[in-house]
Amino acid sequence: MSVTFDDIIEAHKRISSVINQTPVLDSRTLNQILSASIYFKCENFQRIGAFKFRGAYNACVTLQQEQSAKGVITHSSGNHAQALSLAAKLLNIKATIVMPKGSPSVKINATRDTYGANVVLCENTIESRTSVTQELIEKFGYTLIHPYDNDKVIAGQGTAAYDLLKTVPDLDIIIAPVGGGGLLSGTAISAKGINKEIKVYGAEPERVDDAARSKRSGKIESNQRIDTIADGLRTGLCERTFRIIEKEVDEIITVSEMEIIEAMKFLWERMKIVVEPSGAVPLAVILSKKLKVEGKKVGIILSGGNVDLTQFFKILESNITI
Repeated sequence: MSVTFDDIIEAHKRISSVINQTPVLDSRTLNQILSASIYFKCENFQRIGAFKFRGAYNACVTLQQEQSAKGVITHSSGNHAQALSLAAKLLNIKATIVMPKGSPSVKINATRDTYGANVVLCENTIESRTSVTQELIEKFGYTLIHPYDNDKVIAGQGTAAYDLLKTVPDLDIIIAPVGGGGLLSGTAISAKGINKEIKVYGAEPERVDDAARSKRSGKIESNQRIDTIADGLRTGLCERTFRIIEKEVDEIITVSEMEIIEAMKFLWERMKIVVEPSGAVPLAVILSKKLKVEGKKVGIILSGGNVDLTQFFKILESNITI
C-alpha cells in the first residue's frame, strides 16, 4: 500500500495549524430513532466548505521548490478546484484550474475571484478536461495535483477520520461517502491504523454504484449513468484508491436518490446544518436501515456543505423521477 497510517499522522502535523478544527456533533433525536450513538465529523465547516482542503494543502506544502516555482494544476468543477486554489494561494504558488464550461458560475467565480486561481475553461467532457490539462502541463511544467489519485491528497483526507477518532476513540463503525475514493481510502487507513476492529463502510448512490460493484468483482467497474443528485460522487475509482478500498474497506452500501434527499432533510431541519447531497449519503445508509447500527457507536464523515441551491431546487422541482 502506498499510503500508510504514519503518512496520515505526518500530514496531520503539517496541516493542523491551517485547517479548521471542525466540530463533532450528535443528535439525541437520531440516536433515539436508531438506538445508537451517531457522531458527525462536520467537514461542511472546513475551509472552502469541504474536506478537500486537507488533501490539497498537504499535497501543496510537500512540493519540491522547483515544483512550487512552476505552479500546480488540476481539473475539477467542484470542491477540489476551490481547495487547491486556496491551498496554493496560502503558499504563494500559482494555481491553474481547468474547469468545464458547464460548471456552476458560482464555483468558477469563487475559484478565480475569491481564491485567485487562473481558470481555463474546457468542454464538458472528461476527455477535454484531461487533454487540456496535459497540454498545459507540457507547455508550462505545472505539477498535477489530482483530486484523489495522489498519495499526499489521500493522506490529507485521512486526517478527518484521524481527528474524529481522537475526539471519539471507541467507535465501532465509521462511514464515508465514496466517489473517486480519496476520502474513503484515507478514512480506512486512519481507522484501521488506530483500531483494526473498527468496521469501515463506504456510502454510494445506487445510480453510480461503480465502487460497490468494483468491491464485489475485484476489478474497477465503470458507470453507464451519472445522473445522481450527489454530484460530488459521480467520479469513478482509480487504481490507487481501488487497491486501498479493496483491502481496508469492509463493505460499500448504496442508497436511492430519495433516501439521500431524506437524509439531507434531516440534517437541515433537525440538526440545522447545511450538508451537500454527497455528504448526506452516509446518513442515508443508516436511516434506510441498510446497515444495522443498534447499540453501536458510529462515526460519519459529513464531507461538505457546498450546495448550488439554484441547481438543487431546479432538480427537486423538475419532472425528473427521483
